Amino acid sequence: MSASDPSLTDELLEDVRVAVYQSLARTGRLPDPDQLVSIAGSAKRVTAAIEQLAQQRAWALGPDGSIELAHPFATRSFGYSVMSATTLWWGGCCWDSFAIPHLVPDCGPTIIAGACPACDRPLVWRVDTHAPPSGPERAHFLVPTSRMWDDVIHTCSNQLLFCNDECIDAWLQRTGYDEGYRMDLATLWRFAAEWYAGRLERGYRRREPAEARSYFHEVGLRGAFWGLPEVPRQAEVR
Repeated sequence: MSASDPSLTDELLEDVRVAVYQSLARTGRLPDPDQLVSIAGSAKRVTAAIEQLAQQRAWALGPDGSIELAHPFATRSFGYSVMSATTLWWGGCCWDSFAIPHLVPDCGPTIIAGACPACDRPLVWRVDTHAPPSGPERAHFLVPTSRMWDDVIHTCSNQLLFCNDECIDAWLQRTGYDEGYRMDLATLWRFAAEWYAGRLERGYRRREPAEARSYFHEVGLRGAFWGLPEVPRQAEVR
């Protein structure tokens, strides 16, 4: 049972969570409110369930209390569109965008589009589950894992893809942000591939910190940014 509202059982919360995620995966949109009311029993209980699931980090809410990020899906533009032959999604960040073709069953190859935050050049990749896309583009993550949920909207808004390292340098100089973590497309693709595995199904469980650190290491991430041992400077991913 829920500690904050005894009428919101764990089963009901999972029903709401799965309905939201499966609708986003299938259509790119949140489910019809009437569908959620039929699950929860009333609009008031839907609101309470959405808020409680946000507290459990199932998703992040916007200022109006609506679901804004249900990773890897977003309900508004965070700068990346993900298009299959049948569906158009918003990706919550570059990481989430690369995750969608891995998570959504049988969606086929996708076209992921955005723009370089430094020079505004259009950027497009064909992403599937077989091999990473090739290209000189580089991802930059601003917020380390230890602080990602302090303000998850800010965090996701700053997980970005750039033309190259020179564009990252220019963006950091213009914004005044400190250096975060850089990775190439192949690392980003590996990172995204299995991170959200099982999220569309009942019984999904978030990784414990030790499991997350093991996953980070397996996909080629290194250093304190990810809660991992430091590496010699010449071996850093850049």
